[in-house]
Amino acid sequence: MSAQKLPIGVQSFQSLRESGYLYVDKTPYIEQLLRGKVYFLSRPRHFGKSLFLSTLAAYFRGQKELFKGLYLEKAEEELAQQEGREAWQEYTVLYLDLNTEYYRSEKDLDNILNIHLTAWEELYGKNEIEQTHSSRFKGIIERAYKKEQREVVILVDEYDKPLYETLDNEVLNATYRGILKGVFSVIKSSDEYLRFAFLTGITKFSKVSVFSGLNNLEDLSMDNEYAGICGITEQELETYFSAYIRVLAEKKKLSYDETKKLLKENYDGYCFAAEGEKVYNPFSLLNILKKGQLKNYWFTTGTPTFLVNYLKKAHYFVPNLEGKVRLSETRFDSFRADILDPLPILYHTGYLTIKGYDNETDSYRLGFPNNEVRFGFFENLLAGYAPSYLSLGFSVNDFLDAVRAGDVDAFMTILRSLLASIPYDTAPKEDIELRERDYQIAVYLVFALMGLFTQTEVQNSTGRADCVVITPKFVYVFEFKLWSSGSAQEALQQIIDKGYATKYESSGKELILVGASFDEAKRNIGEWEVRRSESANRSNPD
Repeated sequence: MSAQKLPIGVQSFQSLRESGYLYVDKTPYIEQLLRGKVYFLSRPRHFGKSLFLSTLAAYFRGQKELFKGLYLEKAEEELAQQEGREAWQEYTVLYLDLNTEYYRSEKDLDNILNIHLTAWEELYGKNEIEQTHSSRFKGIIERAYKKEQREVVILVDEYDKPLYETLDNEVLNATYRGILKGVFSVIKSSDEYLRFAFLTGITKFSKVSVFSGLNNLEDLSMDNEYAGICGITEQELETYFSAYIRVLAEKKKLSYDETKKLLKENYDGYCFAAEGEKVYNPFSLLNILKKGQLKNYWFTTGTPTFLVNYLKKAHYFVPNLEGKVRLSETRFDSFRADILDPLPILYHTGYLTIKGYDNETDSYRLGFPNNEVRFGFFENLLAGYAPSYLSLGFSVNDFLDAVRAGDVDAFMTILRSLLASIPYDTAPKEDIELRERDYQIAVYLVFALMGLFTQTEVQNSTGRADCVVITPKFVYVFEFKLWSSGSAQEALQQIIDKGYATKYESSGKELILVGASFDEAKRNIGEWEVRRSESANRSNPD
């Protein structure tokens, strides 16, 4: 097996190359980028943006020795000859990293900008009349160009961290947008001094306002040609990691192909362009190949508490995230603090990805990329809707056993204890449909986390069932009602009268129809009625 170390958490290209870490060669993309000048790329956290930016910095600093054996080593010599210039030409690189600060007040953004600007002024001089961030930045670029007698390269890492960390503070978010707009507008006004600029971030947040002065900016985020610029493609997996996969297969007592299937189901599936190739999450892939344990590595590095609260505030119907989401390309840009639209946020932060593209409507179908994200996100959502979930412990296994055994009374009793912690005021009192949805979503999340085939609001010609759960032996059809809108018996009768279970009669499985009502006074399940395909049963505890 290769002696190369796996570069978990390594974001410095120079450190990676000098310390003998494995490097997946992304330098062919640099050759393509050199044809242009100003670029923007959005990708989720821990997808290799910082490492790629560091690679660009090494190239523009002329650090030829770091590229030995890589694609660009030879390509740069040929490109320089074609362009009539020296190979590995050095430029002045200004690297602005906004990822190192925690943004909760205006001074936080001022502080990080001042740190960089002051350091550059020590190198290239300072003009006392330059007082604003933008005027200082512009002066630095001009003086650096004149002092070094060479063009300047600007690299900005995580430009939007101040913005997505303040989505819950509209006033501060607007202040940050104003500051960053002024700073980034300098890139255009300093064009005569620049050779290249590359900005990265998680989102295309406020792209129109923050980058409004950058009309020469080329956005690579959804470009088919650059779909694999970050992440690990299937070909790269085979080329660089086959030896590591064999070791993992031996440890898991699986075949090579079975191990690849395991990796694909849990860490592959990200797609960032209509016709782009899919990529594996590099952070999770490297971790499982090193540690040998199937865990939610990427997901646990950033619990999406804000996104859970955002979905609840927007009253979004969570089951629709299972491949039922469609967005036009223009909506991908609508990442704003003042509009409750969770879908662009979920896409840019990596919780949803492109599953398909409809050329006629110019719309994208989104869904969860893999099991790591799906189950990790659902678990966090369930904890948000029903806080007692995390303290249930072994009851989760009891719940699953009861569902598989067809023991409705047992799993409904466990479900009752879970739903007891759902806040009663998550939807307006007068909006019965929204209040029912909170319970419906919680029930859906429970079944989905059990790894069962779960559908919600299943449509037929006469209506739609609230929830359908399919196990190897049973098909459960659920209907839920608040007491103010109907009883458990009425819920069950609705399943029967509207034929919600008819489409499953030929499945060869026992049909179990469950009508449930919620006692609004007790804020929990009040009763449930059950009818099986061969007999009717009733349970009304307490």
